[in-house]
Amino acid sequence: MRADPIRYDCDTLCGTWPARAELDFRPAAVRAKLTAAGIETGLVCAGRGAWFDDVDGNTETLAAGPGFVPVATINLRHALRAEAELDRMVAAGVRAVRLFGPLQGCEPVFPGYRHVVDAVLARGLLPLVEGDVRGCWPAFADRGARVVFLDVHAYHVADFVLLARREPGFVASTRLLNAPDSIETVVGEVGAEHLVFGSRTPLHDTSPATLRMRGARLSDADWAAVTGGTLEALLEKP
Repeated sequence: MRADPIRYDCDTLCGTWPARAELDFRPAAVRAKLTAAGIETGLVCAGRGAWFDDVDGNTETLAAGPGFVPVATINLRHALRAEAELDRMVAAGVRAVRLFGPLQGCEPVFPGYRHVVDAVLARGLLPLVEGDVRGCWPAFADRGARVVFLDVHAYHVADFVLLARREPGFVASTRLLNAPDSIETVVGEVGAEHLVFGSRTPLHDTSPATLRMRGARLSDADWAAVTGGTLEALLEKP
């Protein structure tokens, strides 16, 4: 079991999450959970932007404080103002955007969803995409997109590998790759550049994701890539 720090968590939340009022989403509490799990920093998005208002939510994300990499979100139900809000977040130095399609009831085939994807990719931002990869992928295909699919399940490994073979920029989060060989299969089939660590702290318990990652049978170089190097490279690319 590795004890090395995990440099990046691609999937953390803060602020407001009304469906789970018993959980502590304050930035300081989330930061403490990550630190206790040996995670150096998280890509964080305020829940207010997912549930209510993207502008207010993004402002809340920018105020989360040190120890986080801010991630914008766009209200897919109100795509008409997407470009202006994305420009505001780009001006603030944000490099990634989280799309809450299932929560907002927006399918990848909807015009608003496609419009937001076009706007995100045109600005060179990294999309962090919620939802079943088997339904989400066409919106990003055949356009050289770099995209992290947050909900790739252990049952979907074969489908993801087939997609990643044809799409060099398709990347999966490790959060649901909890079968004994899921992480190893993805790395072995398409390489560590197609995988990044994620936990969905604090909405989910951090421990299962970190324990599976720390027990993964990977080379030192591959483990370092999945736990930091791959995501760092994705965030640095224009």
